[in-house]
This record gives sequence, C-alpha cells and structure tokens, in this order.
Amino acid sequence: MGWIIALIVGGVAGWLASMVMNRDASMGIFWNIVVGCIGSLVGNAIMGPLFGVVGSVQEFSITGLIVAVVGAVVLLGVMNLIQRGRVR
Repeated sequence: MGWIIALIVGGVAGWLASMVMNRDASMGIFWNIVVGCIGSLVGNAIMGPLFGVVGSVQEFSITGLIVAVVGAVVLLGVMNLIQRGRVR
C-alpha cells in the first residue's frame, strides 16, 4: 500500500514543482510522478544533512510532501540548466 501513496504524493509533489518552475505545460502525469519520487530522494539528500529534516513519500505527511517538492524544484532547476543553459 505504501507504493500507491508514494505514487500519489510523488505526483502531487512533481505537479507542484512543475508549477513553481513554469514547466507544467511540457510535463504529463507520468513525468510529474517520476520527478516527484526522484525529487523526494534529492530532497532527503539535501535537507537531511543541512537541516535535519527528512520525509518519506511512502506514508503521507506534510514534511514528506515539502521535502519532495523542494527536491523536485532542485531537480527541475538542474534539468533546465542542462537543457536550456539557464534556470528559469
């Protein structure tokens, strides 16, 4: 059951990150889920050592959602930098 929650929370986190980074028109639901789930890993890697904040998308919590959104925004920023040569 945890993987279903991870897909839902990852999709929401990826969608919120794509709205923040102004890439919503170019991403579908599949890529929102992928970006949100990978963003959760990136967010835990960044925010864990720096701030002591960790969150999981396998069980719903606001902290896990925030960590996933922050990680997804960082991931999309890096992708923009690679693809377009600038961060929007």
